Formats: sequence, structure tokens, C-alpha cells
Amino acid sequence: MSLTSYEQARAIAAFAQDKLATEVVILEMGPVCSYTDYFVICTGQNARQTKSIWDEVQMRMKKEHGLLPRSTAIDDDATWIVGDYLDVVLHVFTPEARDFYRLEDLWGDVPQEIVEAAAAG
Repeated sequence: MSLTSYEQARAIAAFAQDKLATEVVILEMGPVCSYTDYFVICTGQNARQTKSIWDEVQMRMKKEHGLLPRSTAIDDDATWIVGDYLDVVLHVFTPEARDFYRLEDLWGDVPQEIVEAAAAG
């Protein structure tokens, strides 16, 4: 059974949180964007964690849902990683890069869902 684009976004957000991503937000891009339905935006505390978050999402989306990203872009410092799953685009930022690019402000007019962290334990 294939996932809806929203289910993909929720799965990506959950997998990112499993690697301790913070400030996870899903933006509904469909009304304003022709190339994707959702952005998932999250923060890793440093470049090593952003890479770890991306590796977890990529591995689990492939293993659990048979989905591979269409493309991936990682800046030289791994401060911003973009994984394009077509219907969903994942953005993993360091705090400084997220503050600099401010995607939530840029797309402030679209519906947003803040994904609450799962309770520990």
C-alpha cells in the first residue's frame, strides 16, 4: 500500500524525531507550489546531527516504505540538507542555517503543523 503525501510527511517527521531532530514543522505547500505537496523542516544541533537525521530518514523510508529520494543536496558544511521525495521535500538545518534561510517566514501564508515530540519513555 502506498502512502499519501501527508502520510509520507508524517513518516519523515517521525523518523527525523527518532534522531532527535527539533522544531519539526510540516508546511502544506500544495496551494502555492507546483512541485511538491509538503515541506518537512527540522533542526539538528550541528552538522553531524543533520547528517545523522538525513541518514535515518533515508534508510527508514527505503526500508519501511520502499521510497528513495529523487534527489539530495547537501551543502559543504552539512548545515542544510534537502531530500526531495517529490510529494514531500525534507529540509534539515543547523540552528544557524535555519535562522538564516527562514523558510517558515518565506512560506508563512501556508498551513503549518508543528509536530510535537513523542514523550520519552
